[in-house]
Amino acid sequence: MTIIQLEYLLAIANCGSFSKASELCFVTQPSLSMQIKNLEDELGVVLLDRSKKPVVPTQAGEIVVEKAREALLAYNNIKECVAELKGSVAGRLRLGVIPTIAPYLLPRFIHQFSDKYPKVELEIREMVTADIIRAMDNDEIDAAIMAGGTCPERITELELFDDRFYVYVSPENHLSARTNLRIEDISPKELILLSEGHCLRDQVVELCGADVASYHSYSFHSGSLETIMRLVDTTSMLTIIPEMTLPYIPAEHKSRVKTLARGAASRKIVIAVRRTYAKETIINALRDSIMEAMTTRKAVVGRGW
Repeated sequence: MTIIQLEYLLAIANCGSFSKASELCFVTQPSLSMQIKNLEDELGVVLLDRSKKPVVPTQAGEIVVEKAREALLAYNNIKECVAELKGSVAGRLRLGVIPTIAPYLLPRFIHQFSDKYPKVELEIREMVTADIIRAMDNDEIDAAIMAGGTCPERITELELFDDRFYVYVSPENHLSARTNLRIEDISPKELILLSEGHCLRDQVVELCGADVASYHSYSFHSGSLETIMRLVDTTSMLTIIPEMTLPYIPAEHKSRVKTLARGAASRKIVIAVRRTYAKETIINALRDSIMEAMTTRKAVVGRGW
């Protein structure tokens, strides 16, 4: 039994497919299949039910998969534990980031983080919240940067900062001359939302009222805030945007950003980690780097972003 075989087994269990697992593991499908067959021959049991689509573990396979997760977690933590003893920050960090954070926060700290911690191997995936939680449960990622209050109890949320909400209004909209808006001023018929599956959409619906999601006078599905803002620019619509987008808005469009009179309208940004996660030094380094970047951001925003 080898680490490679256990990694391949977990990949198949997570993907439900030999072909998808081979792509994920950067190996040919015949090679992956052979390793699994060798593992089954060694253990004397069939681990995967290949007759089902997607492929699922057998009863014996479920037990082996669970133990494989534990073994690989311990194996992957060896470098981090030794590095911690040496007082250095090193190892691999598989990080998920939701799409409404990734393009605005990552450029602010990734370069500095990599320079300061060259021994950390950082793997980043852009994922929606549901996929992040699923990936954590399957040990496909170690941590995530996401909106707080969206994780089950088995995942710990480490608070980073508050991200206030603003309204981005088309110059053709009747509210464009205002600088400060109330939630009550926003008509659901004029509001463009992110597509379902994005937690920011859910937060905006909660903020503006549950009936917002029932309006379909302008049907548009997108997971990109940038796309939605460009659509607002060319219509008479409006949308809700988080504060971290402000430095990326062109100077000629900054007048389209309106503050919300309801000061408590914001989302909390957190680092989410499994409760059993052991790479504490890397997480602390990541958290410090983000907090430093956001302190710089607030200074820039204070000067008129």
